[in-house]
Amino acid sequence: MNQLVFSQILDGMGLKYRIAGNGKTAVEMLRTLKPGLVLMDVSMPEMNGYEATAAIRELEAANGTHTPIIGITAHALRGDREKCLGAGMDDYLPKPISPQKLADKITHWRNSAQRLSESA
Repeated sequence: MNQLVFSQILDGMGLKYRIAGNGKTAVEMLRTLKPGLVLMDVSMPEMNGYEATAAIRELEAANGTHTPIIGITAHALRGDREKCLGAGMDDYLPKPISPQKLADKITHWRNSAQRLSESA
C-alpha cells in the first residue's frame, strides 16, 4: 500500500523512480543506478532501512560520494528523527505521508544537491 501511495505522489511530481522491495535490493539499486535521492523506509525485510543506510554510507565512504537519504517511518515518537539521523540518513518523514510534505522534502534535497554541484 505504501508503495502505491509513493508511486502516485512521485508520478504527480513527474519524477523518475524505482522501488526496492527490501533493504538489500535498495543497496544494490543505489550501487548500479546512482540516484539523486533515496526515500528509505526503515521497516523493510531482509535488511531494514537503518542497516541499508549504513551499507550505503560505507559504499559512499569508499568512493567519496553522498546521496541524500530521507528516512520514512511509521514511528513518530520522540527520538525517532534522531535515530534516523544517527543512522546516517539526512532527513526524516513520519507516516502517514502527506503528499505536500513529501514534495517539500524532495524539492529541498534536490535543490540542495543542485547548489552543491554548482559550487563544485
